[in-house]
Formats: sequence, structure tokens, C-alpha cells
Amino acid sequence: MAQSFSVTRRFFDDKNYPRGFSRHGDYTIRESQTLEQFGQACLALESGERSPVTEEEKQFVAVVKGEQAPETFLEKVWVKYRTLTSRTKRIYTLSGDVSGDIGSGDDSE
Repeated sequence: MAQSFSVTRRFFDDKNYPRGFSRHGDYTIRESQTLEQFGQACLALESGERSPVTEEEKQFVAVVKGEQAPETFLEKVWVKYRTLTSRTKRIYTLSGDVSGDIGSGDDSE
């Protein structure tokens, strides 16, 4: 994998993980190091900015497209990252509007 997924800079997701992958708690140390080291290449391959050169990269693209199940550690970590970042976050408040839930005010029965 030395020639596959080679990049010149580390990957950071300031929007979803402003304090870094390792400080958030979603990933193990190894997973966060893998994301930082290979994330730029994974993102470029996923978006089509970079075309796959090696067999590992071609397999990765097939996994990202959903044509194949993730097998390697990197593929599993990237799928986990995309699953966690694409999920909509639910926010629960104590002052929610419950007017439609508790009686509609229609007591004509």
C-alpha cells in the first residue's frame, strides 16, 4: 500500500471533527491515524478528482460506489467515516412544540 493512496498532505475534517479524529471518540487511534494519512487520497478517489492506478485503488472505488463490500482496513475505516459524517444529527430540546400531540382542542364528541 506504499504506492497506493499516496498523498503529500494530511486529511482533516474541520467541519465534523474540529478537534481531530482521535479526540472525538468515534475512532480508534489506528483508525484516526489511517484517516489522517490516507484521507486525502480516499476523498479524491471518491469524488473522481483522482483516477485509480493500482488494484487496491480500483477495489476502493468499487467499495465507495457500493459495488463491493469493504475488505481492507482502509476501506472499512472510510465507510465508517462516511457513515458517521453523512448521518443527519438529531437535536432534542426541552422546549419543543407539542401542540399537535396533546389534544387538538376539539372536544365535540
